[in-house]
Amino acid sequence: MTDMMQPSVDVEQLSLRDYAEKAYLDYSMYVILDRALPHIGDGLKPVQRRIVYAMSELGLKASAKYKKSARTVGDVIGKFHPHGDQSVYDALVRMAQDFSMSAQLVDGHGNFGSLDADPPAAMRYTECRLRGFAEAMLLADIDADAVDFAETFDGSQTEPSVLPARLPNLLINGSTGIAVGMATSIPPHNMREVAAALKAYASDPENCSLDDVLAVMPAPDFPTGGEIVFPEGGFREMYRTGRGGVTLRGTTSIETVKNGGARGSNREAIVISSIPYQTNKAALCEQIADLVNARAVEGVADVRDESDRDGMRVVIELRRSADAEFVREQLYARPPLQTRVSGNGVGRVGRAPKG
Repeated sequence: MTDMMQPSVDVEQLSLRDYAEKAYLDYSMYVILDRALPHIGDGLKPVQRRIVYAMSELGLKASAKYKKSARTVGDVIGKFHPHGDQSVYDALVRMAQDFSMSAQLVDGHGNFGSLDADPPAAMRYTECRLRGFAEAMLLADIDADAVDFAETFDGSQTEPSVLPARLPNLLINGSTGIAVGMATSIPPHNMREVAAALKAYASDPENCSLDDVLAVMPAPDFPTGGEIVFPEGGFREMYRTGRGGVTLRGTTSIETVKNGGARGSNREAIVISSIPYQTNKAALCEQIADLVNARAVEGVADVRDESDRDGMRVVIELRRSADAEFVREQLYARPPLQTRVSGNGVGRVGRAPKG
């Protein structure tokens, strides 16, 4: 009986400390470059770029018929994005929400969630296609050899490393992301103001100053509205350094409304018509009610949400003896009606993070 030949195995001795350090650095760079940070060229994270490109390849233009979201998600994870389908669908849903993005990239048909944090319907029920804005801004020059293409994860085809954006989408729609050791939080801006700032810079790039840009683009602009409380000196330091924040409060008015009681008398009320960015409307109503019950806010008789398809309307009915301005200042003095939105301008330039 002959001995079976055993294959030779090369064993490399490694320090656990050195191996763990290298593995963690590789992981952190992957998260930074391929998951969490947007590219400054098109303002998109890799999953968002792959969704837009896959929809373009599927022929889901703004003039085309809607197709099931599951079809888009399947193409993205099968061809470009080797991750879970739910993470892809979550990114697609956000690009279709008018309360999440200033200029939506996806035209959604069906239940794509709400300001009350209601979840979207499953991807097998919703439908989608690209919006005309996404086509014109991100895809118009995709066949003009304007950007580099790289191999996909399995090498079976290629995908764009960045889309040929005609406008700075990173400013228009903003971006948030948490990587390893760094994070980004870029607030959205008004598209017309961004275009005006781009025009001012393009007309005289050598002499265009930050103050020239801020003359036409003075502050962020949020899709849910709200009022920005300007600090002394404006937001010059935030744009100069890339770090800072915005104090944002809901838009309110004082109205006379009919009391919901049996007598049906009139009462003063504070009516909220817009709320701070990324604030849950249902949670806002609950938190205001909690503040009233805890007597942290005095003078409120009732809080009710009268929002409908025509717009937002949260009514805070006051007691007869209450001073409406005083109650409003009490509400502004604490979240969630007034919050601070932080800004941290970090993005990808090529294959490197830069702030």
